Amino acid sequence: MRVSLCLCNDSLPPFDQIVYATLLSSSWNWLKTILFWYKQQESQSSSASEWPALYASVLLGAVFGLLSMVAALAVAVPATLVIWITVVVMLTFFGKPRRVLVVEGRKITKEIIGFVFKILLREGNAVAAVAAVLGYFVLFRRKCEVD
Repeated sequence: MRVSLCLCNDSLPPFDQIVYATLLSSSWNWLKTILFWYKQQESQSSSASEWPALYASVLLGAVFGLLSMVAALAVAVPATLVIWITVVVMLTFFGKPRRVLVVEGRKITKEIIGFVFKILLREGNAVAAVAAVLGYFVLFRRKCEVD
């Protein structure tokens, strides 16, 4: 006998696939918009200014840092819920009264949310920094090759 634990309709795509498809589409659109702006600034600028490349690379870093945090959040939420449920069930099995269980559950929820938020910010900032530095070198190198 097969037991299905999925509470969703099987004809619909899973939530994470929808999130990742939306992120991919929006990141592509943001990338095209930023590069279009950079090309406009580059063609309008008569001097060899590095500022448009710097602005574009910071924008690219911010966009990809934010998108990486949203993608990580899409993965972290289900995993966090499973951990939270496991801890609350284990506390119940150890004979904790309901009032104590509610208080402990609230404490655990605050700790888990704080921990996940700190990790998301740290990893998002790392991705943003790497994307900004790489974007700057690619855009500046490209500008030097054109000149």
